[in-house]
Amino acid sequence: MRTALSRFRFIAYTEGISFLVLLGIAMPLKYMADMPMPVKVVGWIHGVLFIGYIFSLIECRMEYKWSLKKMAILFIASLLPFGPFIADAKLLKSK
Repeated sequence: MRTALSRFRFIAYTEGISFLVLLGIAMPLKYMADMPMPVKVVGWIHGVLFIGYIFSLIECRMEYKWSLKKMAILFIASLLPFGPFIADAKLLKSK
């Protein structure tokens, strides 16, 4: 992970996975099995990764002169399930 882009892609993937784990595993455990602890743990991890995603996105914007449109799309992608993976395939693979 020598470049800002490789760091961003790594953080985006891990943030996307943590979001899916939060929505697909931790939340059902909380509400169907009355186990709130997974949401606390995974939610905390996801929150830290989301902050890292934002900082890394800003770093890439500054280093690669990304447009505000591209930055907005990548930000919105982080809020959607599977968004980081789709955005990576559409916007970042060609770089």
